[in-house]
Amino acid sequence: MPTHVLAEAHGDERGALLAFLEAQRGGMRRAVLGLTDAQAKQQPSASELSLGGLVKHVAEVEQRWLEFAQQREPSVPRDQSSWHLGFQLQDGETVAGTLEFWAGVAAETEKFIRSVPSLDDTFPLPPAPWFPKDARQSMRWLLLHLIEETARHAGHADIVRESLDGKTAFVLVDEERTAREG
Repeated sequence: MPTHVLAEAHGDERGALLAFLEAQRGGMRRAVLGLTDAQAKQQPSASELSLGGLVKHVAEVEQRWLEFAQQREPSVPRDQSSWHLGFQLQDGETVAGTLEFWAGVAAETEKFIRSVPSLDDTFPLPPAPWFPKDARQSMRWLLLHLIEETARHAGHADIVRESLDGKTAFVLVDEERTAREG
């Protein structure tokens, strides 16, 4: 991990989980640091993944899981015919706009998690062939799953970025720090 997650206040499990989620979001944001929209749409590796598409995907996934937990209908409905669009910046979509959207989702996630009475509280999973029938998950599981999902794609983003211009996660951490301090 190229950054250190600061320790939570003693006993603040929510804060610790949210901090690790934010650290993984940071890896995704750094992967697009300094890129143009055209660069973020490129697919320089063996996969069809682009950096802009990965950022869009993790933003939509976080929003979708938050909506599941709140028992709301998905804001961005996806099915087999449109699933691939969640991995692509479409005409009119920009990296900056996607990051702004995701920042709003992240703020909503934090507000919601801090408002639930307990991380042991559960929510029902929607009917789907890949979910067990009548399954419920805890808010703790939700946060762990978001960390897992974001971390997986942050790793993809590291590979795509390095394939694009040779910059590694450590170089991008230094560039981000320099820009913040300078």
